[in-house]
Amino acid sequence: MSAKNLNILLCTILALWSVCTLAGPKIQTWTTANGASVYFVLTEGLPLVDIRVVFDAGSARDGAQFGLATLTSGLLDTGAGQWNADAIAQRMEGVGARLGTGISRDTAWVSLRSLTSPKLLEPALDTLREIIQHPTFSATDFEREKKNLLVGLKQREESPGDLAGITFFQTLYGSHPYAHPKEGNIDTVEKLTREDLQKFYQHYYVAKNALIVIVGEVDKAKAESIANGLLSGLPAGDVAPALPKVGQPSASKTERKFFPSAQTHVYSGVPGIKAVDPDYFPLYVGNQILGGSGLVSKITEEVREKRGLSYSAFSYFYPFREEGPFLMGLQTKKGQSDEALSVMQKTLRDFINAGPTPKELEASKKNITGGFAMRLVELGADRGGRRLAHHRGDLGRRQAFLDLRERQRQLLLARIAEHAATGRVDADITQRLGVDQFNRVGGLLDDGIHQRPVVGLGGGGAALREQGVAEGEYRVRNVTQDTARGLADGLDRR
Repeated sequence: MSAKNLNILLCTILALWSVCTLAGPKIQTWTTANGASVYFVLTEGLPLVDIRVVFDAGSARDGAQFGLATLTSGLLDTGAGQWNADAIAQRMEGVGARLGTGISRDTAWVSLRSLTSPKLLEPALDTLREIIQHPTFSATDFEREKKNLLVGLKQREESPGDLAGITFFQTLYGSHPYAHPKEGNIDTVEKLTREDLQKFYQHYYVAKNALIVIVGEVDKAKAESIANGLLSGLPAGDVAPALPKVGQPSASKTERKFFPSAQTHVYSGVPGIKAVDPDYFPLYVGNQILGGSGLVSKITEEVREKRGLSYSAFSYFYPFREEGPFLMGLQTKKGQSDEALSVMQKTLRDFINAGPTPKELEASKKNITGGFAMRLVELGADRGGRRLAHHRGDLGRRQAFLDLRERQRQLLLARIAEHAATGRVDADITQRLGVDQFNRVGGLLDDGIHQRPVVGLGGGGAALREQGVAEGEYRVRNVTQDTARGLADGLDRR
């Protein structure tokens, strides 16, 4: 394709996208007879539906059996009802559907993407229903998946970044359920039994502990039928109890771990914000200036550009249901870690004391709001549109998650202007980030999310063509999955 034709195509895509998203989605909600919360968004233009069933069953529910939630989630699609893993994959393959499972510290989920033609959608729903309601947890599958997890944990012992990330969370969260790695540890996983997984599933995979998100070209009656069918065989159960509150450190603490590596991984941080924190906007904008905008951020400028102490340096807020970490990090060669850490801490302290300049604030606003067009182009190049879904944190949870591109941009501009005008960007950074309370350690941050590979990819093209949908259009206008994931991620931490 020539450059001219490519430009015309991209302009056409952007125009179509803006027309489709200006109004924003209408969210309909209800509760099923057995107590599951349902959120439904009707989209038009493509015969697709995305479904995400979320359970409050993340690794924070492991108790002392670290790795239990991860292993339970990992076995869901290895066998259900009368089907083994191969049969499940073949069923999804045959109708061009995508099935996925995943886990974070807060939640576990099962997701489905399917075309809406009844002869394609119904078999996919039947399979999803069996996976949710009747996972087999067979002894053979359990031993295989447990062995695979243990192999991964042993490999993790050879990664200084992973080990430092684990130490960071342990130092920051102490005895809180967020402290341990979601995959568990070798000693805890070795003790897990098939019966442990069955008990965990029976306790947490219940209707009242579930959230269903449906986004796509189906009417409300069909959405109600889908939601009722998916969880009809589950007991009502109970909502999982609230997690313990996260305590703020009273003083700073430094952990040093030796590892025979040419690079030193350095992390520094404090408990930050919840997923539904009302101050998300000013903190997000402020951190964009401090360390969230890559090579143009203050931390990168001071650590890398001026002193050459690290190739990359960063800072981010990671919102969880309870306070997730605010983290600053870098990698540097041996012998430079103290200097690099000192520069990074001083940069934070100076930013807290002085705040952003008007020029920096304006640049940050433009960077945030101007990035949507580029992400749209990335979506067109990303097979299945998954990359766009990973930007769900950009606009600050809940309602902002639910709005699509133009509405998001306008909302964000208004909120940024409001907070900037009242000085909240400076005030919230100052209030939330007390440098003297920072915990410091070395490693690669665990982002809190484990996503299993999807199955049923090969049949997608044929099924799309059968319904008269060009594959290129499917990739570029892949909006339902983004909305479903954003909806679920914003609401499951309520």
